[in-house]
Amino acid sequence: MEENKSKRLILVSNRLPFQLQEIDGTTQMVQSDGGLVTALKSYFEQPSAKNTFEEKLWVGSADFPEGRWKRYNSKKKNTEQFAIDPLFIESRVYNKYYNGFCNATLWPLFHYFPSYVVYDQDTFESYEKVNQQFAEHLLQIIQPHDTVWIHDYQLFLLPQLIRAKVPTARIGFFLHIPFPSYEVFRLLHRPWKEKIIRGLLGADLVGFHTHEYVQHFLKTVRMVLGYDHQYRAIAMEDRIVKADLFPLGVDYEKFHASAEAEEVKREREKITSNLSDKKIIFSVDRLDYTKGVTHRLQGFHRFLEKYPEWKEKVIFVLVVVPSRQIISKYNERRKLIEEEVGSINGKHSTLSWQPIIYRYNHLNFNELCALYQAADVALITPLRDGMNLVAKEFVASCADQQGVLILSELAGAANELSEALLVNPLDENELAEAISQALVMEPEVQRKKLAQMQNRLAGYNVVSWVNDFLHQLTDVKDRQEKERLKFITSAVRKEIVSDYKIANKRNLLLDYDGTLVNFTRLPQEAVPDKRLLSLLARLGEDPNTNLTIISGRDANVLESWFKNVPVNLVAEHGASIKRIGQGWIVEPNIDQEWKNVLRPTFEMFVTRCPGSFIEEKNHTLAWHYRNVDPELGFIRSRELLDSLFHLVRNVHLQVIDGNKVIEARVAGIDKGVAARKIVDENESDFILAIGDDKTDEDMFRSLEKQAITIKVGPGHSLAHYSVTSPNEVIALLHELTN
Repeated sequence: MEENKSKRLILVSNRLPFQLQEIDGTTQMVQSDGGLVTALKSYFEQPSAKNTFEEKLWVGSADFPEGRWKRYNSKKKNTEQFAIDPLFIESRVYNKYYNGFCNATLWPLFHYFPSYVVYDQDTFESYEKVNQQFAEHLLQIIQPHDTVWIHDYQLFLLPQLIRAKVPTARIGFFLHIPFPSYEVFRLLHRPWKEKIIRGLLGADLVGFHTHEYVQHFLKTVRMVLGYDHQYRAIAMEDRIVKADLFPLGVDYEKFHASAEAEEVKREREKITSNLSDKKIIFSVDRLDYTKGVTHRLQGFHRFLEKYPEWKEKVIFVLVVVPSRQIISKYNERRKLIEEEVGSINGKHSTLSWQPIIYRYNHLNFNELCALYQAADVALITPLRDGMNLVAKEFVASCADQQGVLILSELAGAANELSEALLVNPLDENELAEAISQALVMEPEVQRKKLAQMQNRLAGYNVVSWVNDFLHQLTDVKDRQEKERLKFITSAVRKEIVSDYKIANKRNLLLDYDGTLVNFTRLPQEAVPDKRLLSLLARLGEDPNTNLTIISGRDANVLESWFKNVPVNLVAEHGASIKRIGQGWIVEPNIDQEWKNVLRPTFEMFVTRCPGSFIEEKNHTLAWHYRNVDPELGFIRSRELLDSLFHLVRNVHLQVIDGNKVIEARVAGIDKGVAARKIVDENESDFILAIGDDKTDEDMFRSLEKQAITIKVGPGHSLAHYSVTSPNEVIALLHELTN
């Protein structure tokens, strides 16, 4: 990370990583709980991270009064790792933002609890207001070369609010909870979901815990805003945004070494001495309905009923950590848990044994590690979880490689900890079977499973996580800078004209719609005028120039328009080719039966979208929506794309999301293949290819190493250069003929 040296890292989260507390008459800074602060604190404690950034600043809302902050001795303001910069937000606004939209709307929806979601415009407006306050605060302190790393769902809108004022800012965003499927996300009100996605796309890099969350996000971006992606890179009008997975790690060495710490040993001995003849099952969770604690208890209850031989031989240590007690759903959940614990203990207890030891309290680090190491089984079964670091901490803590992890398959950690006993957390019988299997698992099997998981966690720990994210953020910014430099300057244009003039043989390959002419209301209206035909004729009549129009247009249309121009014609992206002075050569053996399968879907969308129409060519079906109300047309185009992607999966067809048109065609026939044929047949020392659409990317890719390639219009492209409009293309072609 040498490129970041002497620069500043600004971390942004809803809450600060520390609290100011009055202790023994003095104001002291105490570290808060939470996976993020633990992870980043561990990272910056590493010797390798000391010089990565010259300064680290953490911005977040304060949960202590402003007066206490002012009284705090400024000499003690900086901690060893971070400088702290608090925001003081009006409590009424903060409550609607945090307990309202964040935790009564976003949290349940993103964890697949749609029936719990509260739809309240007032709380969304508070969410906007708080995000705006964060932005205003940050805009006062952001300096050139700062890296701004924003964390979690409370600040979805913040990246774009900063981007709008500082277009060159280096912004990363990481989501610590699941990103749901589009079918769940779309339940949000349309303005909300559009603002959330636009907000996230203000970042340069958007990080998630798992591949599944990345895919959900990419599809949601396509469906909500229409931006497509390639290799997890989202092509926007002015830049590239990258989405990728970065599974959050733990401080592996810290947990692994805790087995030798004297304080942990003492705590462990307390547990084992009291339960010396019992197998210990444990779970630790925040109080939250997503954690599946009541389902877990029902699974344990089912285990006791199904395997009565384990009675008085096993203890379930259930630790629930207080959380969000102001929200009624959480208090209801605590009551349900305690009732379930009481019911199970009441039914199965004996005079000398009760099956569940329940604790509603926080655990310090030593207590937690002691419990990890004393337990025979970790029962970690959330209904949904972005990652779940408890599972990773347990595995890291098992220094003697004894212990069994039972893990919900719906936790993000399940992607990395596949050697665990993975279960459906809603299936009490499956939970009961897994508990039974874990309790009798042979020590050698336990050792083998834990060794594999430990190797994985040691290899991608919290340091790896931070380095990986920051390195990819730098890569994205470098890529954006290369894109920015693509626009043709007067010097570049002069160089292209000069190279053209001195070349002995030339190949010119030009797209038509959006490249030589602007788009029209109807495709048939885009007829070339006399000036364009005269210009093309002058180019084509040069004996040293091989001119090709390479288009998605139908062969008959192209021939009627350019019959008097010495030009090669490529129709339907390469399905048909007409060389100068010859007849049409049609790609052989193209099966047209696929049209009968897809045509009903196209026709259905014409019915659902007034103003749209189907254009059927020899080898292509196209659905045009240029004349449709923009909002309706966009929504219907995303729906059609989604329908077609499912229809053509595993068949030899390609769906193209073009400029106000959706096209389906046989895969393997594209402008790249056709351009390569033309170029190979006509040896040259100068090649120029110009196009505006996604279909032209195949041509740019095919000719990348030997041609000058130019993209017309905004958006990411493989082309070497960009121009803004067909007018610039025409001006360049005139310079070539002069």
